[in-house]
Amino acid sequence: MKPFLLLGTRPEDAAADGELDAVLRFGGLAPDQLVRVRLEAAAMPHLELDAYSGVIVGGSPFNASDPVETKSATQLRVEGELAGLLDEVVARDFPFLGACYGVGTLGVHQGGVVDRTFGEAVGAVPVTLTSAGRADPLFEGLPDTFDAFVGHKEAIHVPPPHAVVLASSPGCPVQAFRVQQNLYATQFHPELDVPGIVTRIEVYRHAGYFPAETTETLIAEVSRQVVSHPPLVLASFVRRYARD
Repeated sequence: MKPFLLLGTRPEDAAADGELDAVLRFGGLAPDQLVRVRLEAAAMPHLELDAYSGVIVGGSPFNASDPVETKSATQLRVEGELAGLLDEVVARDFPFLGACYGVGTLGVHQGGVVDRTFGEAVGAVPVTLTSAGRADPLFEGLPDTFDAFVGHKEAIHVPPPHAVVLASSPGCPVQAFRVQQNLYATQFHPELDVPGIVTRIEVYRHAGYFPAETTETLIAEVSRQVVSHPPLVLASFVRRYARD
């Protein structure tokens, strides 16, 4: 099987490695079936899409909607490199799954509006599939409404004009969308279970997602949650697009 490509942008090793482990575990992938590139660490290498089964973009501390003058040189480089890759991905309708940061990257690339109108606090929210989402093979086996972990400062305000909205939550109208047939983005985290989000809370306690002094309370709250359905999205993506 051709490996999948995981593009990461998290500079914190605990969060980056946790994301890698989760994609391997929930995707049912062996270590040699997933190639990780950490874009925050170095320029994107030359990538031949034909060498991969699909592309997965993980979450990020970057926000696409931040004013350009506040973005670091690393963020601007990463955004430019991802935009260039998406030119080819979109032109070929190449299998793509963007988790959280994927909404900002694919959404902006395709003409959507991303801003801070529909940010959500860290925790579990009910995600409801639209009629299109219920019919989409990526969400096969999921109930019409399921709990998923979120935690984001920005979100899609206006979807790309040709995107199909697949899921929503009470506080965020676009929790997932599809472009063409094979390009997906989710606002919720399909790679997060309780241990995963606890790690993220610890790593990002000073990143402005929540008051740092509430860290232990927040960890106790998420530890009581039962979130089991979102990883099925990763498994479905791998199953659907794995190729020799």
